[in-house]
Amino acid sequence: MTRHAASDLAHRLAEHAQAVCRHYLSNGHRQGNYWTVGDVRNAPGRSMFVRLKPSTKGPPGKWTDAATGEHGDLLDVIRESLGLVNFRDVADEARLFLAMPDAMPPRPAAPITQVPIGSPEAARRLVAMSKPIIGTLVETYLRGRGIATLSGTGSLRFHPRCYYRPGDHGRTETLPAMIAAVTDLDGHLTGAHRTWLAPDGTGKALVDTPRRAMGDLLGHAVRFGAPGSVMAAGEGIETTLSLRCALPDMAMAAALSAAHLSAILFPPTLRRLYVIRDNDPAGDGARDSLLERATDAGIDAIVLSPAMQDFNEDLGRFGLAAFRASIADQLMRKDRIRYLTQAA
Repeated sequence: MTRHAASDLAHRLAEHAQAVCRHYLSNGHRQGNYWTVGDVRNAPGRSMFVRLKPSTKGPPGKWTDAATGEHGDLLDVIRESLGLVNFRDVADEARLFLAMPDAMPPRPAAPITQVPIGSPEAARRLVAMSKPIIGTLVETYLRGRGIATLSGTGSLRFHPRCYYRPGDHGRTETLPAMIAAVTDLDGHLTGAHRTWLAPDGTGKALVDTPRRAMGDLLGHAVRFGAPGSVMAAGEGIETTLSLRCALPDMAMAAALSAAHLSAILFPPTLRRLYVIRDNDPAGDGARDSLLERATDAGIDAIVLSPAMQDFNEDLGRFGLAAFRASIADQLMRKDRIRYLTQAA
C-alpha cells in the first residue's frame, strides 16, 4: 500500500473517530472531546487520549498515551488493539470497518428499524455485530482444516451467538458462527455468508444446513487481498484459503457456490485469472462458464485442479510442502517465481 493510500484510510477513519474508539477501544469512554482508555491495546484506564473532533491542538483521530509517550493515528489503534502484524491486514480491517453501519455517526432520536431477513442491510448489520477472528473459534476451526495462513482474512468475522433456524417452522437457536463479508469490486458490503460451528470450533455445527448466505451475492465474493493483474477465484471459503496457504501474496476471491463462481465480476486491472476447480460436475460447469467469460473479456484464464475432491482435502491429506509442489506445475512460470518462490 502506498503512503497516500494509508493516509487516505487514516483520514476516513478520523471522520468516524468516536465509532472507531467505541469499536476497538471498548474499555474506554468519551470525556469531552476525547476518548480516554488505558492504552492503545484497549486496557482499562485513563492515560491514553484520542482526539474526537478537530481543534487548535490538531485533527481528530490522533492519540497520545501520557504514561508511555506513545502516539499515533487510528490505523495504529486498529493494529495494536487487534494484535495485527502485517499492514495489509490493518488496511483490510480498516476498509471492512468503514463499510459497516457502525462507521456512520449515530442518530440519537432514530428508532431501531426492522430490515427484511436475508437482505443486504441485514447482512451489513450481522457483519457489524461480529468481531475479528484471531483468538476465536473461527481461528480454531480454520486451523483444524489445515489453514494456518490467516493474514489478509479481514473479510472473515466471528459471531458467538448467531441465529439459526432449521426450517420455516423450526425452533430458532443461537450458535457460534464464522461470518464472511461479501463485497463488490469497490469494497462495498453487499451480503454475508454464515458457517455455524461446533461449540469447541473443531468442525461445523451438527445442523441440517451449517452454511447459508444472505444479501446480494451475484457477481460478488468474499475477498482476500486487493486484486491487481493476477488473482484466483474459487467456490468455497476453505478451498480458497487452502490455496492461499501456498500462495499467500496472491489476491483471491471465494464466490460461495459454483453458480456464483461462473458469474463473478472481473476487476478492471485483471489480466490473468486462476480458476480454482472442485472435482465435481458443478465445478466443471462453473469452470467452463468462467473460462469463456474471461476469454471474451481478454483475460488469460488458467484452471487449477486438485488431486482429491478439492484443495482443502489436498492440503489436509498431503501437507503444505507437497501441496505447494502440486500447485507449482499448474502456474505460469512468472507467477511461480512471483508467488510461490517468495512464499517458500
